[in-house]
Amino acid sequence: MTDSRPLALEDDWAVDQLDLEAYLSRAGLAGVPLPATGQTLARLHRGHLAAFTFENLDILLGRGVRVDLESIQAKLVAAGRGGYCYEHGQLFGAVLQRLGFEVDRRLARVWRPGPAGPRTHMTLRVADPASGQRWLADVGFGSSPAGPVPLDVPGPHEIDGWTYDVRPGDRPGSWELWELQGEEWARQYAFDDAIVVPVDVVLSNHYTATHPDSWFTHGPVVVRRAPEAIISLLGRTQTVTRPGYVKERRDLPDAEWCDALPATFGLSLSAGELEHLRRLLPAPGSQP
Repeated sequence: MTDSRPLALEDDWAVDQLDLEAYLSRAGLAGVPLPATGQTLARLHRGHLAAFTFENLDILLGRGVRVDLESIQAKLVAAGRGGYCYEHGQLFGAVLQRLGFEVDRRLARVWRPGPAGPRTHMTLRVADPASGQRWLADVGFGSSPAGPVPLDVPGPHEIDGWTYDVRPGDRPGSWELWELQGEEWARQYAFDDAIVVPVDVVLSNHYTATHPDSWFTHGPVVVRRAPEAIISLLGRTQTVTRPGYVKERRDLPDAEWCDALPATFGLSLSAGELEHLRRLLPAPGSQP
């Protein structure tokens, strides 16, 4: 494992604050050689998805979401919690920089019908400094790609049975991530080369965590991404999605829902926190 890349004295993203050893231990990669290569990136991507859950529960617990790196690693690495895209993206980006990768942080518009929405998603464009090869690396989309998606090799790209493509967007200098869902291609989000600095993430996070149009303010969203399946809780509905977009859905009763957060999603929550969240669930059978 290497951590010899010199850090800038004025590092906007505060990657020098990262406890790299603690992160690698949590991701199951302590003591593993990690040169800045595509193989390492894929290994880190898989390790992050396995270790860190996607979730919005602090919003519902009334705490909000802090997006400085010190707060992110205290929550995700030390406290056994998950987070959403700004937390995952900044944490993973800092890890990659410390290991010698070149990282460009980008804000994206998640696709929806109608007028363009705000930039409410953070993704990473990552490069191997030796070869210049680039990937889209996204560990914070909930149903994130199963691995890094190549940017310099024409797609589609099959990863662990899931298929993705990065295509030119509708506007010059923009790109879109697409996913094959069953027999149909589905657009996920669009991003461009606009420079992103930390205050941009603060503003986007404020909208995402507080605005009534943000679905993260409406109810629990919890997702665990494994190579063989995506397991999600939206409200009290659990969905298991497998390659080919084969889905199984069912509503969880209260006790099973509370048990699932630690048992299925690996989240460390107190009895009081679980009870608070349980009271926010819709009545059984009321979700579409």
